[in-house]
Parts: sequence; structure tokens; C-alpha cells
Amino acid sequence: MSLGKRFRDITVATFNEMLENAEDPVRMIDKYLAAQSEQIRESERLLQQCLSHAASLRQQYSSAEQLKERREQQAMLALKAGEEEVARIALQEKMQQEEKAVQYKALYEQSKLGIVELEEQLQQLRIDFDEIASKRSYYIARLESVRLQQRMNERLRSMGGAPSPRVFDRLEERVSDMEMTARTLREVRGHLREAWSAAGTAASSALEKEMAKLRSKLEEEGWRRP
Repeated sequence: MSLGKRFRDITVATFNEMLENAEDPVRMIDKYLAAQSEQIRESERLLQQCLSHAASLRQQYSSAEQLKERREQQAMLALKAGEEEVARIALQEKMQQEEKAVQYKALYEQSKLGIVELEEQLQQLRIDFDEIASKRSYYIARLESVRLQQRMNERLRSMGGAPSPRVFDRLEERVSDMEMTARTLREVRGHLREAWSAAGTAASSALEKEMAKLRSKLEEEGWRRP
């Protein structure tokens, strides 16, 4: 594990612990994101400067290489023409450009390594920023849930609280009693109708018997049916 990654893991772990213990996690996250955003902007500016510097080093290295080759060709032409002194001067400058090319190439290669490392760090900063921003969304949703729950509790208290299961049990008993009363009254009415019907039938039968007796008595006295 690299030292940078280990430091980053320690930082994230410390931040998470502070976040859990914070009284106002959203405000703490906003403060962290503001600082992180500024660090990202500074790193982006530094990266642009490094890229510009690397391009300059590459240009210096490339120019030294081209000038070295040109001086070598000039030395060859001067030597062919018998101008040894001119050839020596050209070769001397060729050697200077060759050394310069080596130096600038080394600086350029070193700057490329620094750029790669800076790009990796910048990418990690952006990942951390996104991770913390997602935590902000989570804590905002969490705080909103708490706020809504508090409002629900206040509303229930103002309404006397939610009905308990016993309330529904008592309501069920009351409805059952009403149903039983209605059923009992219906049965009583049925029995009364049957009793009245039976009484009416018995009375009619008794009446017919009395009528028969009366007819018999009249017939004994000489009454004839019309």
C-alpha cells in the first residue's frame, strides 16, 4: 500500500467518525466539500501549469536534438570542404546541444512522472468529493425523515394519539351487541306473529263449535235452516 493511499484511508476513516458524531452533519459536509472543491481547483491549476511546463521542456529537448543533428551535418560538410576549423566549431556546438538535449529530456521525463502522480491525486480528490457529496444527500434525506416523523408525532398528539387496538375491540363488541339485539327482536316478532296466527285459528275453531251448538239447539226447538 502506497503512503498516499494509506494517508487517504486514514483521512476518510477520521472524517466518517467525525461525521457520525457531528450535531449538524450536513453543515460539516458542506464545509468539507467547500474545502475539497477549492483543493480540486488548485490542483487543476497546478496540473495545467505542469502540463505547460512539460510542453516547454519537450520543446527545449526537441529543439536541442534538431540543432545537434544540424551541427553534425554542417561539420561533415565543412570537413569535406577542407574547413577543419569550421568543422571543429560545428562539432563543439553539436556536443553542447547533445548535452542540452540529454538534460532537457531528463527534466521532461521527470515532469511526466509528476504529472501522472498529480493526475492520480486529482482523480482521487474528485472521487472523494463525489463520495462525500453522496453522504450529504443521504444525511439530508435522513434528516428529512426525522423531521417528517416529528411532524407526524406532533399531529398524532394533537389528535389524542393513534387509536389503540383495545378501541377497535370495544367497537367490535358494541357492533356485535347491536347485531344480536336486532336479531333477537326479529326472532321475537316472528314468534308473536306465529302466536297471533295460532290464536286466531283457535278462536275461529271455537266460534264454529259455538255456532254448531246454537244450530243444534234451534233445530231442537223446531227451527229449520232457510
